[in-house]
Amino acid sequence: MNERTEALAKQAAEYAIEFAAKDQELYIPRLMEKFAELIVKECMKELEASKRCDPYTGDLFDCEYNTCLNNQIKVLIDHFGVEE
Repeated sequence: MNERTEALAKQAAEYAIEFAAKDQELYIPRLMEKFAELIVKECMKELEASKRCDPYTGDLFDCEYNTCLNNQIKVLIDHFGVEE
């Protein structure tokens, strides 16, 4: 795993440990759920960051490329059921 993936795994483990105190059997399902959610959100963040904008103003271009990225982000949200 690279550093970012390890950081996401650690964040998921910290989230899941809260549930393990109440019910040990919830730890693995919560860990897996949170880790998957964090990976999907990270992918969405990378897509968002790759949008093209005006280098001088920072305004996003209204272009097919950015529209395609918006559609891909929506597909991830719909498919995996995560919130932005």
